[in-house]
Amino acid sequence: MTKQCLISIVVLFIASMTFDFVVHAMLLKSDYDAQPALMRGEADAQKHFPAMLLAHAFIALGVTAIYRRGRETGKDWLGQGVRFGLWFSVAACIPGFLIYYAVQPMGLTLAIKQICFGGVATVLLGIVAAAMNKQA
Repeated sequence: MTKQCLISIVVLFIASMTFDFVVHAMLLKSDYDAQPALMRGEADAQKHFPAMLLAHAFIALGVTAIYRRGRETGKDWLGQGVRFGLWFSVAACIPGFLIYYAVQPMGLTLAIKQICFGGVATVLLGIVAAAMNKQA
């Protein structure tokens, strides 16, 4: 594994955690607070926080690996990052929130907000991946 790849994993871990915090702990906090049966309480969430860290480590590793395999030589990194983020959103973010909507007792408005905010965060993650993995 190259130094660039390892740095990408670390930066994407931080970016993924940050974007997730902004989306879920800030932008959607009031929506989640209005539906307490959907979420763990603060103390219970803290006990499960290692799983959150592990999830974001897998995101960082997977996004780095997939992006590096699919990047195209000679093409603008920003455009590739946006495209990657959009497709990653289509493949993971949107279906994930639709599945949550199908199995959890939440309203459609919350699901749409999750898809929109999560989609933007996923595109931003794609841009970070592209920025961190520019080809020489």
